[in-house]
Amino acid sequence: MKNLKTTSKFLSLLLRHKPEKVGLTLDAYGWANVAELLQKTNITQAELDTIVATDTKGRYSYSADRRQIRANQGHSIQVNLELQPQTPPAVLYHGTVDRFLASIQAQGLQPQKRHHVHLSPDLATANIVGKRRGTPVILEIDAARMHADNHIFYCSENGVWLTDEVPPRYLKRRA
Repeated sequence: MKNLKTTSKFLSLLLRHKPEKVGLTLDAYGWANVAELLQKTNITQAELDTIVATDTKGRYSYSADRRQIRANQGHSIQVNLELQPQTPPAVLYHGTVDRFLASIQAQGLQPQKRHHVHLSPDLATANIVGKRRGTPVILEIDAARMHADNHIFYCSENGVWLTDEVPPRYLKRRA
């Protein structure tokens, strides 16, 4: 079996950003046909099953009949994940690093190349996210106040909270 981490990153590239890299077709909801994916890549069904089942961030989901697969969030291409607005927990978190703090404090959290800002429901997850780029800095988001102020939140299938932006007034750096 190939390196699953490398294969998972390649799968993420195809399902979230560049399906055209292998001529893969995603429907309007981000679903790719599993048979087509396997045929156009060197990924095996066993590898795909393992990645979907063991990905620590729950990035991927199969359709009920397991004939389709998609990324749960994080797309830079236009897809409709059929997310419904939800009431968030009172507090959410975002993991980042020091070098981005000045910009975040000035502009808030912005989706950058993605469709939404990604927020974590717990400190541990935010810490893991922040560690990807260095020593983590954890921001606390006053999601209850944002929601009361009519900001819309969604929760993806893997528990990542999404919103269009987080203005600076709702952010606090955790000590």
